[in-house]
Amino acid sequence: MSKKILMTPEDIRRTLARIAHETIERNKAIEHLILVGMRTRGVPLAKRLAANIEDFEGLKIPVGALDITPYRDDLASLNRQPLVKRTDIPVNIDGKSIVLVDDVLYTGRSTRAAMDALIDLGRPQSIQLAVLVDRGHRELPIRADYVGKNIPSSRDEEIQVRLVETDGIDEVTIISVANNKSLRGELRKVDTLKRSYYGSGK
Repeated sequence: MSKKILMTPEDIRRTLARIAHETIERNKAIEHLILVGMRTRGVPLAKRLAANIEDFEGLKIPVGALDITPYRDDLASLNRQPLVKRTDIPVNIDGKSIVLVDDVLYTGRSTRAAMDALIDLGRPQSIQLAVLVDRGHRELPIRADYVGKNIPSSRDEEIQVRLVETDGIDEVTIISVANNKSLRGELRKVDTLKRSYYGSGK
């Protein structure tokens, strides 16, 4: 198994600053903007983006946290009861521009679940998607509006995002297990659990 660092703490810092600028440019009425992080790592990313926007524009943007567990399409296939975390969006989303924030965009199924969850909470004017990493392999017609880094990968590789708030360190790594079939199968299971419970590797 080999591991390669793709993004350092400085890379992540610069990338989030760029995404914040792109968000401001696209959303002229930023007073109607709400950032909603998909649990788990999407939440600290959304908070960092909001802090950048406040630094650049002097306006505090509401930040929410979204748990997509009840909206996943794989609940029937899980062998144990999934952990449901709390959805916390501090303002009414009706008529607002929502930017969903996640760490990795993969199949698109978690993003689809997140949009379903948001529509149940209200009727936003628009829903946009910001991700730190897009690794490809989409199974649904979903594309991010803001992408930190495109990382082409195989299904035998794992993209791992670690953040100070959740893991004690900022880094993005790719783990290759192509030469170990047994370990590859185990990591597929880990990847599935991460997507199911934590919103990683979408």
